[in-house]
Parts: sequence; structure tokens; C-alpha cells
Amino acid sequence: MFSKIKEIEERYHELEGNLSRPDIIQDQKAYLEYAREHSMLAPIVKTYKKYEAIKAEIDSNRSLLYDSDPEIKKLAEEEIELLQSNLSDIEKEMKLLLLPKDPNDTKNILLEIRAGTGGEEAALFAADLFRMYSRYAESKSWKTEILSQNITGKGGFKEIILLIEGKMVYSRLKYESGVHRVQRVPETEAQGRIHTSAVTVAVLPEAEDIEVEIDPEDLRIDVYRASGHGGQHVNVTDSAVRIIHLPTGLVVTCQDEKSQHKNKAKAMKVLKSRLLDLRQNEQNSKISEERKNLVGSGDRSERIRTYNFPQGRVTDHRIGLTLYKLDNIMEGDLDIITDPLITYFQTEALKTSSF
Repeated sequence: MFSKIKEIEERYHELEGNLSRPDIIQDQKAYLEYAREHSMLAPIVKTYKKYEAIKAEIDSNRSLLYDSDPEIKKLAEEEIELLQSNLSDIEKEMKLLLLPKDPNDTKNILLEIRAGTGGEEAALFAADLFRMYSRYAESKSWKTEILSQNITGKGGFKEIILLIEGKMVYSRLKYESGVHRVQRVPETEAQGRIHTSAVTVAVLPEAEDIEVEIDPEDLRIDVYRASGHGGQHVNVTDSAVRIIHLPTGLVVTCQDEKSQHKNKAKAMKVLKSRLLDLRQNEQNSKISEERKNLVGSGDRSERIRTYNFPQGRVTDHRIGLTLYKLDNIMEGDLDIITDPLITYFQTEALKTSSF
């Protein structure tokens, strides 16, 4: 482990030198890559320095074990015991930091929420999830922006795509991808029967312009008049935009803005992120298969999490976590779920590591 850390420390100092070179500063792509790698290595180097400092302190206290004063000797023994405990904790921290990093962890995300099985009730729950994630983002001081939405007559969402920008957004929300099942009595249910509906959530890392280059010849862009529920919400100009990426068949539409140019810019942002996600999945067929199994088709029998309103219960089926704090979670208190998920997947990764 320590030989690997030494290599990382050398690389860290090398990157510091590169980031101050004029030719690198002028090369936006190279500078961004070096800066990202530097920021990812920084916690390891910082923790290792802390480790070295504690080791030096232990060595210093060991010299006092031979002191003629029994009280000084006893104090040195107690100090060494405490420092050894701290050293053990830092070793565990370093092992976690040395686990292979997800290069997307530092990125912003596109959060796609779609109603699955359950009709209007699924669309209403999609709106509830949108509110939950928005509240969570607000608690983290993240910035949110709606890129696209398809609203139903009762205020639900057939689909909504949200851009969330902030520190380590993907690292906190990447485990939200999958089918979220809800069990509750719909407002339209006269008999008081509990219905089960499903909503799919997909978390995509935001693609940067330097990561995804699109040939304009590969695009078919259609403009049309935006639809709505009538009255002032219906545009009288052709501002809605549909972009089709011909090589992959990906289709993105956006009609929320009154400006055609703004709709096109938002649609391109979504398209680039979907293309990046597609490319990364193709590079790793295993991840692609896991994502396919995770997100599924939106059928109520497939789920990663269940929200049971009559019992006030939320269960994450991947780690067997059940919490009777439904109200808190729906208000955006998601850390009580995301923290155990992150810990679980880190622990699983440590089991297969070589440390």
C-alpha cells in the first residue's frame, strides 16, 4: 500500500508542476485533465502526510519510555496507545482513498425521472421524487435547473430532466438510478385501496464539451410549435426543438423555453450526456448490463427502493435497509439512505482490493 502511496505522491507533485506550465494553461483540455487528477490525488497525499506526522509523534514518545520518571513513562505509554488508535483509523481511511475512483464522481448530473407503471399515480409520484431531489439539492447548496418536462393534467410528470450542479453531485446520487416503487392510496381511489406504481430514475454524469464532440452532419433538428394544456401555456411560434442523433437513434426534445435557441441548447446538453453515458457503457459491457438490470422497464415488479406510505416506511432492497422515516426522506433528508449505500459499496470494493 505504501509503495503505491509514494508513487501517488510523486505524481501529485508532478501534476503541480504541469499545472503551472504556460503551454498546459493554454491547452484547456490538458489543463482540465491535469486539474481533475490533481484534485483526486490531493486527499490521499494529505491523509498520508497526517499518517507520517502521527508516526513521527509515536517515535518521539517511544524515546520517553526509557525515562527515569515513572509518571513521564506512563504518560508516554498512554499517548502512544491513543496515537496507535488514530494511526489505525487513518490506515483504514487511506485504503478507502486508494480504491479505484469513479472519474464521474466530481461531475454535475442530469437526473431523469420518468413515470412507469401506474398511470397518473406514477406521474404524481414522479413529481414527488422531483420535489425530494430538489429539496436534497437545496440542503447541499447545489444549483438545479429544469432542462425538460412533460406535465400531466393533474400536475404530475410523465418525464422531467433536471440538471444538478455542485460539489461531488454524482458521487452522492449515482446510486439513485433504478426503479422506485410507491405503495399508497391514490387521491382518486374512492374505496381506499392501496395501489402500487413505479417510477424510473436515471443519473447521468454531465458531459463536458471537450468530452463529447458531435458532428453536425450526424444531427437532424426539427422545430415545431410547443404543446400545452391550453391558454397562455401554448406557444404561438415554432420554439420547440427535437434533436435526433442519426448514428445512435437517440432522440431529445425540449419545449420549456419560449426561445428556440434556448431549447436547442438545453436539448444538446441532454444529448451530450446521454452520448457520454452510452459511450462509457459500451466501453464496459459489465457496467452496461448492470445499468440495464438496475433501471429496467419501469414495471412494478422491478425495484431498488419501495416507499410505503400507509406504514411510513422506505426500504432500499439492495442493502436491506428499512427506515420508518418516510416523511423526512420525502422532504429531502436523503443522507440517511445515501450514506449507508456509499459505505456498503465501498466495503464491497475493499473486499476485492489487494490492500
